[in-house]
Amino acid sequence: MKQLSVEHLLGIKYLNKNDIDLIFETANHFKEVINRPIKKVPSLRDITIANLFFENSTRTKLSFELAEKRLSSDIINFSASQSSVKKGETLIDTVNNILAMKVDIVVMRHPNVGAGVFLSKHVDAKIINAGDGRREHPTQALLDALTIINRKGKIEGLKIAICGDILHSRVARSNIYLMNMLGAEVNVIAPKTLMPKSIERMGVKSFTDMKKGLDGCDIVMMLRLQNERMTSSFLSSNREYYEYYGLTPDKLAYAKDDALIMHPGPMNRGVEIDTKLADDINVSLVKEQVELGVAVRMACLKRYCK
Repeated sequence: MKQLSVEHLLGIKYLNKNDIDLIFETANHFKEVINRPIKKVPSLRDITIANLFFENSTRTKLSFELAEKRLSSDIINFSASQSSVKKGETLIDTVNNILAMKVDIVVMRHPNVGAGVFLSKHVDAKIINAGDGRREHPTQALLDALTIINRKGKIEGLKIAICGDILHSRVARSNIYLMNMLGAEVNVIAPKTLMPKSIERMGVKSFTDMKKGLDGCDIVMMLRLQNERMTSSFLSSNREYYEYYGLTPDKLAYAKDDALIMHPGPMNRGVEIDTKLADDINVSLVKEQVELGVAVRMACLKRYCK
């Protein structure tokens, strides 16, 4: 079996183009599998996977669990709120105690930047990053990219706008890395309070005027407001945010006529995006993102299995 160039899936920035192509090839195979009457394959039979979520999650956690079940693996689910972490146990001790149960792969979401990188240096298991602080969310970017490819046929040469809470978004960072690697032109759009300083160093163009940022774009990727990460007042009100940065039909009109819209979820309707746009199957890729999320995570688990 072809191998990836890195031992763990810690972030898009550590992958190369061949890695991405291999994951996409595998995901497209699994996309066919999960649309069969019998959706389960024995690819990871006898493999044990631990899902360690130190942050609340619904979509990502359910997507990984379903991917693991489709691959016939054994699963251990860990919730930090019900664990010894609350009693002062260290991350390494927590994970090593779980690994003592002969776990092969750890899927981890953690509020601290670099938690997966740190863990990969101290434990004997494959680590898949399901989101670490503001840094990266690699599987979300991979499923976003494959969703675009399936609808547009390519990413190279496309103009992609990422709009919203860029400052706190790990989804934005992973997508910037990946879309640049695949040859897209990336615009980021946000109010000044939610725009990272020197974001242009990541190879993007930044805009505080949404209409200018959307001009001529093929893909409009909206982001969730990360209110749980905001330690001070970044917005005057949700109503004002929607007026200037919420995606509405009149703002979308500045993008190309065949532009498509995306959102990693959960969506704050009437704040980040107009409800009718979010549900419009002619322009919205939101449901396709969810469907492909399972196939992409199956591919990552398969490729990173020992």
